[in-house]
Amino acid sequence: MRFMFVGDSMTIGRAGDYTWRYRMWQHLNASFGGPYKIVGPRREVYDTFADAPVSHDYADPAFPDHARRHLAGWGEGWQHMAPLIGETVAVHKPDVLLVSLGLIDLGFYTASDETADNARRFVGEARDARPGIRMVFLPVIPNVRAESDAPFAAECARFNELLAKAVADLDTPASPILLGARPKEYDIHYDTYDGTHPNESGEHRLAGEFADAMYQAWGIGAPYAMP
Repeated sequence: MRFMFVGDSMTIGRAGDYTWRYRMWQHLNASFGGPYKIVGPRREVYDTFADAPVSHDYADPAFPDHARRHLAGWGEGWQHMAPLIGETVAVHKPDVLLVSLGLIDLGFYTASDETADNARRFVGEARDARPGIRMVFLPVIPNVRAESDAPFAAECARFNELLAKAVADLDTPASPILLGARPKEYDIHYDTYDGTHPNESGEHRLAGEFADAMYQAWGIGAPYAMP
């Protein structure tokens, strides 16, 4: 089975991070029980000094190159990934997409309705390239901005409602889509280093939500073992 991580800055991570992708790799190694592969066109983490995704400085240098693959970008959202996903799926042939997108769209690019339209486009493009593909989406986790910006908080809430409707509309037996929940007990004041990006505990909680959704719905792997 071939997995691909798709996301924004919370997924690519910055130089010196483990990333939740690393936590998922560890989880799959411990629980999958068969051959699997992590695929994607990128391997880097984001270098905040260079202001570019050019670093290979993961917190664990033993994180193998083949497991670092992803389709994630600092500052990239649904509107950036929807045009890329078809060709990327056609080339790398993932069976499962683990997707965390939307906060950057709502914060800088598009309102909730247009963001949801881009999510629907993403699904269509991925399926055109690989009709039987499975997908797991996480809702937007409002960041520290939402605590003082009520209109932004409302857009996050509305997008999550629209994303849930899109999943309900587009889910099919041939190409199922799961919508995860906000990870249990996820607290931006404890599980992030800046009110947005996950620290080590946040990485575990994000990986755990994806892992538990796949296990509960599809029997893939096992329940996530939180440290």
